[in-house]
Amino acid sequence: MRDVSRTTRTMKLSCLPVSLYDDIFSGKSTVADWIRFGAELGLDAVDFSIKFFPHRETKLVNMIRTILVKRGMEACMIACYSDFTHPDETQRKEELTNLKSDIVLAKDLGAKFVRITAGQNHPGIERKDGVQWVTDGFQYALDEAEKHGITLAYENHTIGAPWEYWDFSQPSEIFLEILDALSDTPLGVCFDTANPLVLKEDVLELLDKVIERVVVLHVFDMREVGKFEPVRIGTGASPIPQIFSRMRQANYDGWLSIEEASRQGQSGFEDAIMYVKQAWHQASSA
Repeated sequence: MRDVSRTTRTMKLSCLPVSLYDDIFSGKSTVADWIRFGAELGLDAVDFSIKFFPHRETKLVNMIRTILVKRGMEACMIACYSDFTHPDETQRKEELTNLKSDIVLAKDLGAKFVRITAGQNHPGIERKDGVQWVTDGFQYALDEAEKHGITLAYENHTIGAPWEYWDFSQPSEIFLEILDALSDTPLGVCFDTANPLVLKEDVLELLDKVIERVVVLHVFDMREVGKFEPVRIGTGASPIPQIFSRMRQANYDGWLSIEEASRQGQSGFEDAIMYVKQAWHQASSA
């Protein structure tokens, strides 16, 4: 393995292992395997998908906490797929119940953040209704998160792993409308460095509008503008160096979470970590 030593105190680095999703979802590998691999990569923390936890027995949670401690690792964030735009009111209530349970799981695992999404762009949903359903759902979830000391991080998302449709708030104007409706709450932003490119939107322009609310930066890259095709971090169309420069200028000292989805095996993770560390250092030196 290459020399990918631990990050400095000024950079807190985690990773969401999208490239490993199929193996973990299928049981071919485990959450414990991911934690061990993350430690070998020199990460400060690891992120989890909520789909890693179809079962949440106390024994399993305690085992994961023990492995994290043994490996000198933290749990940074759990990525959830809240769907508050479902046209069925009963299902929306179920989404809130599930998210509240996810928040408790995050606390039990020692994670600091829960990534939340608005929901799917279900056919026939009116924008006004969707925005209201999302803001209501987020508000209730924020109340629960506060009880457990968890920060909710709303992502400018594209399409969730278990979803059929694209995100309702994928257009930045809807994303911003929902954020503005909750401007007086502790709702944070998990800012994705590439997702706006799918709709050919300006990543830097959107970042400038939400930068003060960013609590986790998802470092992600896509091959080209207008197409959702993940590639190794630093080889695609995302303006990562410019994003890092803006974050450093804003004195950002939160988490950088690599969303590794290149499916290039171990080298994909190692190359992504090396690139992010170098790009962040260069941004700090500029």
